[in-house]
Amino acid sequence: HQKTIGYHERNVPLGKIEKEYEYKESMKLIEDTFKEIDIDFFNIVREFQNNGTYDVYSKKGKSGGAFCLTISKTLPVYILLNHNNKLNDVLTIAHESGHGIHSVMSRKQNSLNSGHPTSLAEVASTFFEDFVLEKILKDADDDLRFNILTQKINSDVSTIFRQVAFYNFEKELHLLFRKKGYINRDEISEIFCKHMRAYLGDSVDLDESMKNGWVYWSHLRRFFYVYSYSSGLLISKALQSMVREDKKNVSLVKEFLKSGGSRSPLDLFNDIGIDISKKDIWEKGIGEIRDSLHLVEKGN
Repeated sequence: HQKTIGYHERNVPLGKIEKEYEYKESMKLIEDTFKEIDIDFFNIVREFQNNGTYDVYSKKGKSGGAFCLTISKTLPVYILLNHNNKLNDVLTIAHESGHGIHSVMSRKQNSLNSGHPTSLAEVASTFFEDFVLEKILKDADDDLRFNILTQKINSDVSTIFRQVAFYNFEKELHLLFRKKGYINRDEISEIFCKHMRAYLGDSVDLDESMKNGWVYWSHLRRFFYVYSYSSGLLISKALQSMVREDKKNVSLVKEFLKSGGSRSPLDLFNDIGIDISKKDIWEKGIGEIRDSLHLVEKGN
């Protein structure tokens, strides 16, 4: 029985997902899911494919991860992937396509307000990603369903609670820098470990990997971007609930996507019936993760 794990081991999956998804199969899942939500979403993704928007496979000189590149409302959207036939690659297409749809639909706004502000950056992406995962789960057997759910829970925890810990690290780091004018590497590591331990608890070792965890996380160089993952996923869960309750509410999602940065997030979401100033919106989203965890614990 192992009482603790290393920082680098914190995301080791409980089970292995053997099923592979060729790119064509992945895109079919994306298209079918987006079409079920709304035909306009399907049409945008189909247009992305016809225009060669997706740069699909890994190659020499290409950086890891994935990225949706939108430069202006008059230039094409590009979606840069590294598709390796894994489940996560399917979800990545959905995620980055969500960014692309947001960019395209907001182009009705002027050049200053097209696209989306940082505060709204991760709402559309996680909205579409979760619907694709839901479709995959419908056809999964018990073993695959368990493995997918555990990875999804880990992803949601990382997206919400880890990003809050990153935000708290950034906040303390910037305040200390303003006070001292210079912070050395060991001081930065100490602050980072403090907030990682607050998030991970005592079951994860405070090791060299944790001490250096702030070095490689590029999002920390885009000051205070990380909070948008937490808020974005929780708001998107509220949007998902609206659509599941009544398919007609997809019109409200489209209203959000078309708004770009024309209004503050508070006003924008108030207009479609979501008051992000209230705790219950955030707590309901966290409650969904708790419910999924209970399902996994029961073996369902």
